[in-house]
Amino acid sequence: MTDVLALPTPALILDPERLEANAARMLAHCDVRGVTLRPHLKTPKSVDVARIATGGRMSTVTVSTLAEARHFAGAGFDDILYAVGITPNKFAEVAVIGEATGKTIVLTLDSVEMAAAVADSALNNPVLVEVDCGEHRGGRPADDEAMTEIARRLGTQCTGVMTHAGHSYATADTDEVARIAAGEVAAAVRAAERMGAAGAEVSIVSVGSTPTVLHAPSLDGVSEVRAGIHLFFDLSQYGRNVCALDDIAVTVLATVIGHNRAAGVLTLDAGALALSKDVGANAHLPSAGYGWVCDARTLEPLGLSVDVVHQEHGTVRVADPATYERLPIGTVVRVLPGHACLTAAGGYGRYHLTDGRVWDRIDGW
Repeated sequence: MTDVLALPTPALILDPERLEANAARMLAHCDVRGVTLRPHLKTPKSVDVARIATGGRMSTVTVSTLAEARHFAGAGFDDILYAVGITPNKFAEVAVIGEATGKTIVLTLDSVEMAAAVADSALNNPVLVEVDCGEHRGGRPADDEAMTEIARRLGTQCTGVMTHAGHSYATADTDEVARIAAGEVAAAVRAAERMGAAGAEVSIVSVGSTPTVLHAPSLDGVSEVRAGIHLFFDLSQYGRNVCALDDIAVTVLATVIGHNRAAGVLTLDAGALALSKDVGANAHLPSAGYGWVCDARTLEPLGLSVDVVHQEHGTVRVADPATYERLPIGTVVRVLPGHACLTAAGGYGRYHLTDGRVWDRIDGW
C-alpha cells in the first residue's frame, strides 16, 4: 500500500471514510424529506466519488461542464443536468455526447432567445428553466412574464424549473440560511405553478445548495435537490457552521521548502495553483487565509495559515521561532482548503486516498 505522505507534492488527498459518511448523511437527509438528491459533481469530477454520492444510483446527477457530462455519461450515468445556461456553440457537443453514450443530458436556460434556439435545433434534450431566487447570477424572477413564453417556445422539451440560492453563502447565521432556503423553495414552486398554468408539463422542481438543503424549513413542492460541497466540505463551510472540522474530507499534501527567519515566514510548495486564490472562507473564519496548515498524519491544525500565495509558493507567517524547529525544511504537512471546489480544480488529475488507492478525475471544459 502506498504511503500517501511519501508522495511528490503538492498532491490532493481524499479521506474515503469521511467522504462516505458525508454522502450517507445527505442521502438520508433527503430520503427523510421525500426528495431526490441530484448531487453536484463539479467539485469531485470523479466517477468513484459519484457512485458514493448517489448511493450507487447511476442516474440523476449535476455537472457544470460538458467535459464532466461526457465523462459521467461515458461511465454509464444517465439523466445528467448540465446546470450552466446552454448556448448554440455547445449544441453540437451535447448532441455528440448523447449519440455516443445514449444518455440524457438535461439542459438549462433562462431566455426566450435560447428557448427558441433550442426548439429550432435538432436537439431533443429535456430543458429546465432557471429561476432567479435572489442570487442574481442566472435565471429569471419567478413572476417574470418571460417564463411562460420560454415554456411555450420549448413545448414538450420544457420539463421543469431549477434554481440555486448561492447567496446563502453570504451568512453564517443558520436562521438566515433557513429564511433564504424558504425563499428558494417558494420561488421555484411559484415558477413551476405559473408555467404549469400556462400549459407546460412541469415534472421537475429542482433547488439547492448544501446549506439550503440542510436548513430548508420545508421542501414541499420540490422534487429534487442539488448539493455538492457536502461530499468534501472545507473551511468555508466550517466557518459557516455547516460542518465540523473532522467532516472535511479533502486536503492538500505540501512540503516545507524554505525558512525566511528574517521575514518571519516559512514557504510551502503549494501556492495559488494548488490551493486557489479564493479567500471567501475568511468572511466567517478570519484565520482561514488560503488554508490551515495541519499535521500530515493526524490533521491536527498547527495554528498556522497559508497567508500569501504565488503560483507555486505558499507563504506562512511564523510568530513563534520554535516553529522552524518544529517544521524543518522537508517536513510534509497537509492543508485544509478554504474552498474545496477551486482547490480540487487545480489540475491534479487524481485523488490519492488515505488508504493508498488512487481515483482518477476529469478536468477541463
